[in-house]
Amino acid sequence: MNLKSCIAAAGVVAAMTLTAACSGADTGTSAGGDAKVDVTRLKLTPTTPAAHGEVDTVDWMLEDEPESLDLDTRGGSAGRAVLTNVCERLYRLQPDMSVRTFLAEKENRPDDRTLVLTLRDGVTFHDGSPMTADDVLYSLRRHAEPGMEQSDEFQHVSKMSKTGPREITIQFKQPDALFTKALAGDAGLVYNRRLVEKAGKDFGTPGQGDACSGPYELTSWKSGDSVTITRADDYWGEKPLTRKVVFRWAADSALVNALTTGAADGTYADSVNTAAALHGKDGIDEHFGPSTATLALIPTERGGLADPDIRRALSLALDRQGIAESGYGGLVEPWGTPVGSGSWGYERDTFAAAQKKITEAPASPDAQDIAKAKGLVEKAEDAPDGPIVIGTDSTQGRLVIANAVRAALARIGLKGEIRTVPSAEYGEFYGDKAARADIDVLVADWYISKSDPIGLYDNALSGSSDNWVGFRSASYDRKVAEAQAALDDKQRAALVVDIQQEFSDAKVWIPIAQQPTALVINDELTGPPASMAYLYYPWAADLGAKRG
Repeated sequence: MNLKSCIAAAGVVAAMTLTAACSGADTGTSAGGDAKVDVTRLKLTPTTPAAHGEVDTVDWMLEDEPESLDLDTRGGSAGRAVLTNVCERLYRLQPDMSVRTFLAEKENRPDDRTLVLTLRDGVTFHDGSPMTADDVLYSLRRHAEPGMEQSDEFQHVSKMSKTGPREITIQFKQPDALFTKALAGDAGLVYNRRLVEKAGKDFGTPGQGDACSGPYELTSWKSGDSVTITRADDYWGEKPLTRKVVFRWAADSALVNALTTGAADGTYADSVNTAAALHGKDGIDEHFGPSTATLALIPTERGGLADPDIRRALSLALDRQGIAESGYGGLVEPWGTPVGSGSWGYERDTFAAAQKKITEAPASPDAQDIAKAKGLVEKAEDAPDGPIVIGTDSTQGRLVIANAVRAALARIGLKGEIRTVPSAEYGEFYGDKAARADIDVLVADWYISKSDPIGLYDNALSGSSDNWVGFRSASYDRKVAEAQAALDDKQRAALVVDIQQEFSDAKVWIPIAQQPTALVINDELTGPPASMAYLYYPWAADLGAKRG
């Protein structure tokens, strides 16, 4: 899903914490902390050491209570972190961010507009009934209904049908390279039709069970208190080591305190500052894995950064290393593109090499960078007359970025002015043009749900509602369309690299740093992935004790 669709589905922009079902923003607060990690030594690893021992109960923290456990009607990271252990998908996002078939055992493409899925045999739902092609077709059609969270993933689909006892055929109006990646997300969830229809409008609410086939069953949701999942003893696949996981929720200092005191056993931290606050605490291990999330500056329609030379100058003068250390405890890495390395779910070497070739995004600007930036300001045709207004809230990291932007502008002879809004209003900047009418640039957190960089670059298409600065390029639009239709990974990667370079040269956005996924866990436990895959992969099924 794109950001516009997320806002329309959610209805309340302030609820847009890291939902990861779509491109979007992290609008939450952070715990902060003074602990620092040398970012040059921070190694991102997608997995943790395998578990060997069984555990009876694990207490896990979320930063919010799930809004719903029906991800078709209301997506969200809290509900997804729970439900990914209960429900399964046609494809599976792996810890290394690659995508493989799963409930769809095999795929076949007789032509570039047809996808034939052979379904896995022997899969049973938690009520004991077998998964059928009818259940799969029902689930796909439900996801595709107008108004559902994943409906835009089906925009290129012309027909979905059952073509055999274990076969589903999907036909497309045009080739769609991202569709199978969507099937590794919420567009690929498979439900027991009978149970969903029996629950009706109450499906996914407290007091209801699940309609799924995963390694855990939903056994209780006590609104305002906890959600509990329990190992499904009749699970058709490999059995988990942990019998029960109890989810509770808290934010900021309360979450940090629960982990510090041992009242909770682990969390996937929505903010790396939570991990920074817990760094070095006794009894706690921290693991950092690849994510698609980045920090960036997004120029707005107001026009203070309308001239690409001014944007390039600001990028050259920005102290990314200082931001990483002062604002994020050294847990983010200065970065030259607007999407993190977790998006490299294929052709990793190609994307890694392209990342190294990005220019005008130094970690720490030197005298030559500043001199070049000043020259760009002098030759700019549309230099701002007044101060460049920087939009942010008062959370630690974003406020550090805002001040760093103001300092960078001062270095190159421009004036910056910071406009700080309450955190509850910050999310409105993303979805409401009127809310950002008085700012020239937004301090932004951004991510995409798919492990493919092209999922980010469509934000700069001509006429896109997310293309605030009004970037226009016919060649860019053409390449994006070609990449979205390129089913061959090598061909698509080559196109994406060209797209990335054009985006970077124009500084449509000004990248700052990539953010890792942060797994904080009791040091006697291990096993779950450390990457952003935890939102779509059954991480609790890998969780257990370090020792047998």
